[in-house]
Amino acid sequence: MFFEITHKEKHTRARTGILRTEHGEIETPVFMPVGTQATVKSLDSADLHNLRTQIILANTYHLHLRPGEDIIADFGGLHNFMQWDGPILTDSGGFQVFSLAQTKKGVTEDETNGAEHAKLVSIDEEGVTFRSHIDGSTRRFTPESAIEIQHKLGADIIMAFDECTPDNANDAYTIEAMERTHRWAGQSLAAHKKNPTHHGYKQFLFGIIQGANHEDLRKQSAEYISGLDFDGIAIGGESIGYNMEATKQILDWVYPILPEQKPHYTMGLGHSPRDLFEVVERGIDMFDCVSPTRMARNGTLFVHPSIEASGRIMITNSKYKTDHHPIDATFDGSPIQNYSRAYLHHLFKTQELLAYRIATLHNLYFLSKLMSDMREAIKNDTFLELKKQWVT
Repeated sequence: MFFEITHKEKHTRARTGILRTEHGEIETPVFMPVGTQATVKSLDSADLHNLRTQIILANTYHLHLRPGEDIIADFGGLHNFMQWDGPILTDSGGFQVFSLAQTKKGVTEDETNGAEHAKLVSIDEEGVTFRSHIDGSTRRFTPESAIEIQHKLGADIIMAFDECTPDNANDAYTIEAMERTHRWAGQSLAAHKKNPTHHGYKQFLFGIIQGANHEDLRKQSAEYISGLDFDGIAIGGESIGYNMEATKQILDWVYPILPEQKPHYTMGLGHSPRDLFEVVERGIDMFDCVSPTRMARNGTLFVHPSIEASGRIMITNSKYKTDHHPIDATFDGSPIQNYSRAYLHHLFKTQELLAYRIATLHNLYFLSKLMSDMREAIKNDTFLELKKQWVT
């Protein structure tokens, strides 16, 4: 059984579960650190294990451009290439392709933006032609090629190719893009089912719900994607994780439609620890976001709201220059708990590389520990009590 629900919280839709892959079991709900280019920036595999990381995410678009899926396949897949023996998820590359341009067809009448989009991305019924942001070379993704690339990369969980529609797209284009996503979902599934086993183990394929911020379209998309033989269901789109009020609304729309026995995944969500409570409460099992590691490299560190109401501190602020305290004393067991705020402040001010590593270790440990606490609260039916400590 790929996914097993182990407990349903009595007062919410929150649940715990186990995802089983060839490279290990994953306890859900789970936050997945992003390793865009086969690396979680500044960390190695030993660091990730010390953080109790269960699964990481890698990026199909970037790995296709550098070093290329054939080179990675020659190493036996991403696990061997990056020396990470835990589970990996790869996205389809769709989000990156469609975000290459500032605007997309149907979004605006501005001729300048429209011309810029035309230079970078061309969408048709069969796929997307785009220019590499690295060398300007012309590339093309189709549902079939996106699946083939992910087969070669060898992630445990892979994603169907979809069109990520902006929130401000007009109604006609949103419908057009959603229907195209549905057709591509079927093509992705057919391509995967021809051979779901690569590098000696089975890969699991998720479909993606689109429909922007339209209730009728989101429900229609949820019905269609849930009706296909995917191993899991993802909720995509620009709002997810970026606009939390819209995210909560979208999840409330689609929840009654989602197949309970399959894992639910909100893509690109995790900018704030508080956001995780909102989606777990609504039955979400998996989420990822580049923000925690990106913010860490800029000196923004997560802390418990009892320390700072905002839930974060900026370590480069001058008030931390002589601060003897650890970053967050409430989270025991951190691999960097003995480092003082003053020391990390010093590292950032002198632009020492260790600053990025310590800060990244902190933010990811923070989320790992929070998810562990959250799973325990769900099992004890005290999820809302834990949420009250974080979300006011």
